[in-house]
Amino acid sequence: MSVRGTVRVERVVTSGTFSLDGETFDVDNNVWLIGDDEEVLVVDAAHDARAIGKAVGGRHVTAIVCTHAHDDHMDAAAELSTRTGAPVLLHPDDHELWSRTLPGRKPDGELADGRVLAVAGIELQVVHTPGHTWGSCSLYVPFLAAVFTGDTLFHGGPGATGRSYSDRPAIEASIRARLLTLPGDTVVHTGHGQDTTIAAERPNVPAA
Repeated sequence: MSVRGTVRVERVVTSGTFSLDGETFDVDNNVWLIGDDEEVLVVDAAHDARAIGKAVGGRHVTAIVCTHAHDDHMDAAAELSTRTGAPVLLHPDDHELWSRTLPGRKPDGELADGRVLAVAGIELQVVHTPGHTWGSCSLYVPFLAAVFTGDTLFHGGPGATGRSYSDRPAIEASIRARLLTLPGDTVVHTGHGQDTTIAAERPNVPAA
């Protein structure tokens, strides 16, 4: 597989709400575009399909990947799919959670641990990292020395648990086994807030 052009990561910050278990919060989300001048893959279509579509421009969208099915990470996925023709991909363990937000629209394809996605001549490796939700996945991109973790790993440590479909021991085990084993200089692109690195987060995850 040959890299066609200058592959890059672009961040679009969108604003909206997150609702679960009878509570609603205002949130800002990171939407990630991975690709080049010809095609991109979108990670977490949050809140504003029009803003994401503007950032995409005239490029071909290969896929819309949902790291998990909390509404603030996928509430614009269906509209963006309609706009671009790109398939929406989600791990099947989050289908029930997805149906709470988009009951009339199923994902187009499934993420699975070890699945390899391609865009702009590079590979993205799907890593199943349950705990924040049961279907939570990260995307490891060796070519970019980067991993996209959704709400599994943040600057400062593991993502939140304690709500429906989540479990603290599970998220910590996922991070230790699947993410902290990546090279220390791997950049962590998160679902909210600032970037970090694997090395910076190793002290922030409790040992088994």
